Amino acid sequence: MLRAVGFEDEDFEKPLVAVANTWTDATPCNAHLRELAERVKEGVREGGGVPLEFNTVAVSDGITMGTEGMRASLVSREVVADSIELVGLGYMLDGVVALSGCDKTIPGTVMALARLGRPGLMLYGGSILPGSHDGRPVSIQDVFEAVGARAAGRITDEELTRLERNACPGAGACGGQFTANTMAMVFEAIGISPLGSASLPALEPERDELARRSGRLLMELVRQERGTGEFLTRPAIENGIRAALATGGSTNAVLHILAVAREAGVPLSIDDFDRLSRETPVVADLKPGGRYLAYDLHRAGGTGLVLRRLSELGLLHGDVPTVTGRTLAEELNDVRETEGQEVVRPARDPIKPIGGLVILRGNLAPDGCVLKVAGHERMHHRGPARVFDVEEDAFRAVQEGRVRPGDVLVIRYEGPRGGPGMREMLGVTAAVVGAGLGDDVALVTDGRFSGATHGLMTGHVAPEAAAGGPIAAVEEGDMVVFDLDGRRLDVEVPVEELERRLRAWTPPPPRVAGGVLGKYAHLVSSASVGAVTGVLDGREVAP
Repeated sequence: MLRAVGFEDEDFEKPLVAVANTWTDATPCNAHLRELAERVKEGVREGGGVPLEFNTVAVSDGITMGTEGMRASLVSREVVADSIELVGLGYMLDGVVALSGCDKTIPGTVMALARLGRPGLMLYGGSILPGSHDGRPVSIQDVFEAVGARAAGRITDEELTRLERNACPGAGACGGQFTANTMAMVFEAIGISPLGSASLPALEPERDELARRSGRLLMELVRQERGTGEFLTRPAIENGIRAALATGGSTNAVLHILAVAREAGVPLSIDDFDRLSRETPVVADLKPGGRYLAYDLHRAGGTGLVLRRLSELGLLHGDVPTVTGRTLAEELNDVRETEGQEVVRPARDPIKPIGGLVILRGNLAPDGCVLKVAGHERMHHRGPARVFDVEEDAFRAVQEGRVRPGDVLVIRYEGPRGGPGMREMLGVTAAVVGAGLGDDVALVTDGRFSGATHGLMTGHVAPEAAAGGPIAAVEEGDMVVFDLDGRRLDVEVPVEELERRLRAWTPPPPRVAGGVLGKYAHLVSSASVGAVTGVLDGREVAP
């Protein structure tokens, strides 16, 4: 059968290497990966192996945002991991080069590499170039926020249409330090991706040689019998967390790093993120909270420049190995900083003294929740709850002008199990910002946020409403308090009253009973442990 797909006699003496692709022409993030895979296969052959390419799924967050289709996004991470693992096991392949693009394909591919434990690396497809609108660079973030601005009457239909037409000029993942670029940087810092591969734009000619080099690197790992367990270690994962913190990265990084650590057998808790955040400054001025895009970071010096700043502060484990065959510290010796660049600040003059992600707990989130801080947010907010049991109702309230300054939007039953699928709330958060309420309104949800979200928005509230978490007991008008200094999120309801409400609470019927979403809802764990599926201990698995 292998002869029938082109094997020659000598090929049976060579290592068989999977090129696990996430190509699809349904999203620009992955549309160019078919051609990139050919370059990877050339590198595998140059290194003495036989490449076998196969494909898996990819669901675009940006395209499904604000719709029922968004329920499929986080679920697709598990499908990506499961499918790559299955092919790797079924064909007993000697190594894997996994190609990723849009948000969930990035952690999904690395989760699969961790499960297989064989020689492997992940190659990110790269970022989209900035769009241009009225002479300024723009990204998909600007489009979502413009929808809110149009609803508030601040721009016209014609202005929104022109922006929408120009925001995404070609292939590549969303351009800011949103989830895709955050996670690609994380895996460079961990060492499971070659340093220099994340910020390089998708359509830069150098990416072809990077892909060929990745194929050759994989073959060297196969020859040396170096499995992914050598790279997915606790010190390496801490490097990845710090990279996300130092760049004001996506809140989704918490969810995905927890999942990868679990697959790699590395002990990690949600509180580790807050501990590291307290001592990791924000040094990169990247959107959504800052000014620059991934393309600008690439021109400034790339991920390596961010990691060098962390190393200068003594915050990096430089001795960890990477898939290039060198330690991370050795890789950083080759980093070049562009003179006069303003994207990455000097180590001793950071944008913000602590990291971009914090973990809050309190009577509204006993198991924790995640909040992104870019440096200008209010450190305290107290306001009345505006309660919504589905994202669309909250979005409609914002669009219709029914949300007032000081309000706290509470969007529940959007968690991993309750959603199901833990949808992102970018439609709502962008509408809030677009309506001019970004500095006056807060939001609490057991769902997720897009990496493009900014403002006083906390997600991943655990336990989620569908699991009987306290967020299920919040009522319209209850006062909700954010205390970022104290790392607290509380509702001002007496303990006895909160307990009475929870005793009277009954779970709503599942939104989806069958199919892949029903299966996911039955198997998924809490966001506080990464919203993973599979056999865990009884405290983590949904009943």
